Amino acid sequence: MSAEVAQARAAGPGGARGWSDAVRLALRFVILLLAIGVAVQTFIVVEARPQDLITGVHGMADLIWRAIPPDFSKLSAAAWPTLQTIDIALFGTFVGIILALPLALLAAANMTPSRLAYYAARAVIGFTRAVPDLVWALLFVTAVGLGPFPGGLALGVHSVGMLGRLFAETIEQMDMAPIQALQLTGARRIQVFSHGIIPGILPALLGISLYRLDENIRSSLVLGFVGAGGIGFQLLTAMNLFQYQEVSLLLIIIFVIVLGAERVSAALRERLS
Repeated sequence: MSAEVAQARAAGPGGARGWSDAVRLALRFVILLLAIGVAVQTFIVVEARPQDLITGVHGMADLIWRAIPPDFSKLSAAAWPTLQTIDIALFGTFVGIILALPLALLAAANMTPSRLAYYAARAVIGFTRAVPDLVWALLFVTAVGLGPFPGGLALGVHSVGMLGRLFAETIEQMDMAPIQALQLTGARRIQVFSHGIIPGILPALLGISLYRLDENIRSSLVLGFVGAGGIGFQLLTAMNLFQYQEVSLLLIIIFVIVLGAERVSAALRERLS
């Protein structure tokens, strides 16, 4: 018997418990030091200068002063870009759902026809999610020109990443008993899909799609900065022309759009749950 074992037995359960508590405390201390180190290095890398906020208060106050009151005479001119922004988000969501659903069936482990299709679908879903929507917008602006169409395409392709993954996870967690019953009766794939899969996951898919629509409305506001149309493009133009009263009007409109989209989406998700 080694000296360590004899010492541990002599210490009894209380001594072992004390040793475990000491190790756990030391581990927490190490994790705390690592977290502090990560926080410090982020401040260093981003070159954070909190004092600049204090010295820049006068400039910010002057900018806000020049933006008041909002120029409501430009409200009618902002109506069409606002509609474009909402429709860009809707179009992108519809395209994302149409593309994501078949990919999700291939990316679900319980529904995919082969491992090759599974990994290929997962790769497409991961790639579309990894590339930011602004990059997709720049690519589509280069391909089809300026306007809302490339913005809608960008949101549609980028939505495939999130929707495809969440759709696939929803399909993997569904009850397989109705699917197996249909398969045993000799039902075709399209019949299994329409009568077994869709009824079981439709509420979850609609909830996920509404959440993505909420995200796409926010994203469509930014895509205008790269020429993808909508109110974002009008906001960028007003800022470049130093028309700060129009900028404040557009910011109010953006706030109303985002707040309204959140409320409508939340209400619809409650109805579906």
